[in-house]
Amino acid sequence: MEKKTAVLLINLGSPDSPRPGDVYRYLTEFLNDPRVIDIGWLWRKMLVNGIIVPFRYRNSARIYSKLWTDNGSPLHYYGQLVQELLQQRFLSDEQRRHSVKVFLAMRYQNPSIENVLENIYKYQPCKLIVIPVFPQYASATTGSVSEKVMKLLSKKWIIPEVTIVPQFYDHPLFVKAFVERGKQFDVKEYDHVLFSYHGLPERHLKKSHDDGNCAGHSCESEINGKNQFCYRATCYATTRAIAEGIGISSKDYTVCFQSRLGRGWMEPFSDQVIRDLGKKGRKRVLVFSPAFIADCLETTIEIGDEYQELFEHSGGEKIQLVSSLNESETWVSALEDIVRQRI
Repeated sequence: MEKKTAVLLINLGSPDSPRPGDVYRYLTEFLNDPRVIDIGWLWRKMLVNGIIVPFRYRNSARIYSKLWTDNGSPLHYYGQLVQELLQQRFLSDEQRRHSVKVFLAMRYQNPSIENVLENIYKYQPCKLIVIPVFPQYASATTGSVSEKVMKLLSKKWIIPEVTIVPQFYDHPLFVKAFVERGKQFDVKEYDHVLFSYHGLPERHLKKSHDDGNCAGHSCESEINGKNQFCYRATCYATTRAIAEGIGISSKDYTVCFQSRLGRGWMEPFSDQVIRDLGKKGRKRVLVFSPAFIADCLETTIEIGDEYQELFEHSGGEKIQLVSSLNESETWVSALEDIVRQRI
């Protein structure tokens, strides 16, 4: 009997188009996720549906229109490319009577996890490997994806063997892929290097520790048994690995966090670090964003455009964004290795 394994890659998602109506639907689904905005149900509904989405969706649509390409959403486009490239890596497995089929879904909007799981069940695998493509675990990303998949699977009469990959922040090939991206630039030509990660509310980080406290866990210097799922700790671990790969020391870079919404978010803030560097006379800054494996709003627009403008206004000259992994051959190899370890 032929053994079948389904591999499900899941990214965050994006609107179906930059039109205001599509952006409205996307933001409504995304921000109503209790793992994204973790407050009481009623307060979340009032905040999201009554204030945030109605007042933001048109401006967000204008920003998404800047991101959109002839191929549509970069997140979708590169997701499909990686799906196809990863599928090619397993074509020879069919000769050994072991079929591996790769699927792609988005946590919010399309292709939806619900619809893709229906296609997976038609394939009838004996094993399902779910890879949320977020390198560092966070409840708002990997946690949300895992919860959604498990809820949907719990309604099925037959549930195959399921493996969910929680994170891969230190996978050697993932790190190597970002090192290769960084080596496209001469780091000596830059005054400083930033590693900018998507921010989270501090309360999310506290929930990842048994004692409900971020202090005393050495999160900025090491990975240990108490902080292995702390987002801050894994961001710093990824940074140390990439910095070693491109040959820079801790004095040459800063770890910072972007995309904050309100108070109580992770610091230092990327936009403030950018301003400070400009005011200190730094002219050229190289920026990695290793929380994102594909070009998106937070990299192309926020770092590439908005931070460039901030830097210039503060006296700087050039913010050079290191592109995301997109369809990098080494990134695809990392995914292949992650899958093969679990087959």
